[in-house]
Amino acid sequence: MYPAVKSVVAGEDYVLSIVFETGERGTLDMKDFLDFGIFRRLRDYSAFRRVRVAFDTIEWESGVDLDPEFVYARCRERETAENRA
Repeated sequence: MYPAVKSVVAGEDYVLSIVFETGERGTLDMKDFLDFGIFRRLRDYSAFRRVRVAFDTIEWESGVDLDPEFVYARCRERETAENRA
């Protein structure tokens, strides 16, 4: 089971700051995804900034959304990598 997203803020350079219902925090760098499929819609930074929480995950006004398990896993991967550095 994965925790739900409680809040999300679009930061500079296409990075999301995320807080989960457990109190855990993480960041998700979206730059690697912006050249693929529906994610191309988010290359416009003003569209990227219009991110919001929907149910238990993240979505944008442009119709793009992310799987909540993916969001949590990627935030955990980044946290683990940063702790190793």
